[in-house]
Amino acid sequence: MTMSMQEREGSLELALNLGLFENEYNLIITKMGRTPTKTEIAMFSGMWSEHCSYKNSINLLKTLYSESDRLLAAPGEENAGALRLNEEYAVVFKVESHNHPSALEPYQGAATGVGGIMRDVFTMGARPVLSLNSLRFGNLDQKKNRWLFREVVKGVGDYGNSLGIACGGGEVFFHPSYSKNPLVNAMTVGISRVGKMASSRASGPGNSVIYVGAKTGKDGIHGASFASKEISDESAAERSAVQVGDPFMEKQLMEATLECIEKGLVVAIQDMGAAGLISSSSEMSASGGVGMNIYLDKIPAREDNMEPFEFLLSESQERMLAIAVPEKTEEIIATFRKWELDAVVIGEVTDTGNLKIFHHNRLYADVPARYLTVNKDGAPRYTRETRKPQSVSEEWENPRQNGIKFFAETLQSGKSEDVEGILKKVLSHPNIASKKFIYEQYDTDIGIHRYSGPGYNAGLYRIFDSGSSLAVSIDGNGTYVKANPYYGTMHTVAEGYRNISSTGAEPLGITNCLNFANPFKPENYYYFERSIRGMSQAAETFRIPITGGNVSFYNESEDGPVLPTPAIGMVGYLEDNSKRAGIRVNKGSGFYLTGYFLPGLEASQYAYIMDSVPAMVHLPEMDLEKEMAVATVIRNAIREALVETVMDLSAGGMMTAILRIIFHEMNAGTGFVLSPDWNKIAEEQSINADMLFFGETAHSYITVVSPEKKEQFREMCGNIPTLFLGEADESGILNLQPGMEFSLEDLKSVWASSIQSFLMV
Repeated sequence: MTMSMQEREGSLELALNLGLFENEYNLIITKMGRTPTKTEIAMFSGMWSEHCSYKNSINLLKTLYSESDRLLAAPGEENAGALRLNEEYAVVFKVESHNHPSALEPYQGAATGVGGIMRDVFTMGARPVLSLNSLRFGNLDQKKNRWLFREVVKGVGDYGNSLGIACGGGEVFFHPSYSKNPLVNAMTVGISRVGKMASSRASGPGNSVIYVGAKTGKDGIHGASFASKEISDESAAERSAVQVGDPFMEKQLMEATLECIEKGLVVAIQDMGAAGLISSSSEMSASGGVGMNIYLDKIPAREDNMEPFEFLLSESQERMLAIAVPEKTEEIIATFRKWELDAVVIGEVTDTGNLKIFHHNRLYADVPARYLTVNKDGAPRYTRETRKPQSVSEEWENPRQNGIKFFAETLQSGKSEDVEGILKKVLSHPNIASKKFIYEQYDTDIGIHRYSGPGYNAGLYRIFDSGSSLAVSIDGNGTYVKANPYYGTMHTVAEGYRNISSTGAEPLGITNCLNFANPFKPENYYYFERSIRGMSQAAETFRIPITGGNVSFYNESEDGPVLPTPAIGMVGYLEDNSKRAGIRVNKGSGFYLTGYFLPGLEASQYAYIMDSVPAMVHLPEMDLEKEMAVATVIRNAIREALVETVMDLSAGGMMTAILRIIFHEMNAGTGFVLSPDWNKIAEEQSINADMLFFGETAHSYITVVSPEKKEQFREMCGNIPTLFLGEADESGILNLQPGMEFSLEDLKSVWASSIQSFLMV
């Protein structure tokens, strides 16, 4: 077999057209010792794209905190993060973005995002049990944003429901910056037996390289490169870069893969994700220090006359690459065919360290695998210039200087209709309103027992037939990160920590999806660099490892960048299901503000909704040690059954948290009477009613406690501040003060129907 003469026509022009830079093309020549072929340039363009190589982020990602005696896979070494739960089970989890595809083809972009992250988990031998999503859109008063929103939600729901994987939680946020560049982050959590996980590290010269799954087509070609540049008007011409998924085939692929791993048939296995076959083959080879010979004409194709680079870079969905010893090859093929999937040997492992690509007896590429991948010999690594934006302040908010006083003035005026108007304006805003319309489109129960799911702090789900549970959450706050990326990201990690703790579970691990704009712009890279530092500092203080994740750059359009949005996925472990938080409110139940209440309004959703965000935004104070101290008390109180319900304080502040608890468990007649002592709390804090009720804070929770347990609860809190806010009754009324009484049914109605009402336009 000889190198095709046609393939010696690689050029700088071709490299530039495929997204490589001139210095990178020259680096390839230096590494190879010759001019690369056309196919080789295409291979490098996919693997050295931002999406695959992390070339502008890897240096910073390596600094993230990742220490834990539960860690079963080092960050970046396998398809997903893995932590030991106990002697029998491990949790495997990861989050990834599908932002750019979803901007153009929102249904397929979202669906294939769900499918891709599922494969990352089950290729490790873990059965996916939960999915979560973090979604961002422009304001719903625009027709295109409503279309993107509907289609993304439908894509997420259809794919996950067809697979039979429960949705365990998520978040949805609306802001004008996401109008042309929505964010679609999908997270999957799986369970594996300890010692039964598969690896992606190829080994054993002479072993079979087996292609399994769907046939290869031309969909998704250059998808990795497409995801490594800004959204523009010209992007519409690149719809072929968006993949098309088949969830029913994914279900077959999942079952066949798990069966083969359970039987110990595979040496290694990996999903063909971004950059397709070239990604899986090069990464598996490089991590194992081996090479592969790949024969493209053996690949099952659904289109005729495909070029070698099309086979290599196709991102057709539901495909895997497996390595097996020769004597187990036929059993693997038989297993996948039993599940009505293609399975064929397309090559063999070699000891050369090189990827050799053949097509119809002609050699099209011969590249050392390590040159293609994320390692010191592979893709270049850059640390870009940073420049602090003028709008970023390193100072905390000083509440005494805050001028927002809409609620305080209306309370003082005595005009109850104006007070009710503010309450309804806040509750009906899509960022605060109920997301039930969204998560009702997802199956939240199938396959695993749900204790609490979407719509609350965190999902809590029983692990198979054990007496233990997993707690899961995903959070992001672009508003905070825009104001101050270091402390804003710290706040985001802390919110996840509170969410997990409020179920009674111990926070165990973090995965992240880092959504930022063009890294070549110094202000954008400043946000990224400082966010990494804040995330790592929070993780290290909490002693929670960051097990891996995803970076998505170039999230901007001609209208500007999206809010810098690191999404933090977190998992927790509850060893004893009987010691979990309940969700209930009974007559006489007391509501308490528990924790170090240090509210801020400037970066709050209340300020945004009331159109009162200042030019220079300060964040509420954050103290990680206080965060840990309060969370420990909360978890202990739950385990001792001293609290009925726990809700952390986050977007919307105290009033929103109180009402969410009541709305969640509201029986006919449920009411709430606010204690007159709220004025004393405001005076002690030197804040007004706006700050008290709608200010946002870290290290604080609303706890609901029965009258007979209030003294025990206060005793357990010790030095942690615990302030009585009011109690539930059977009036059906929210009683703020004499003359200020409002129907909770009316308030719940606007909260529950807001998002759906936008979509009826």
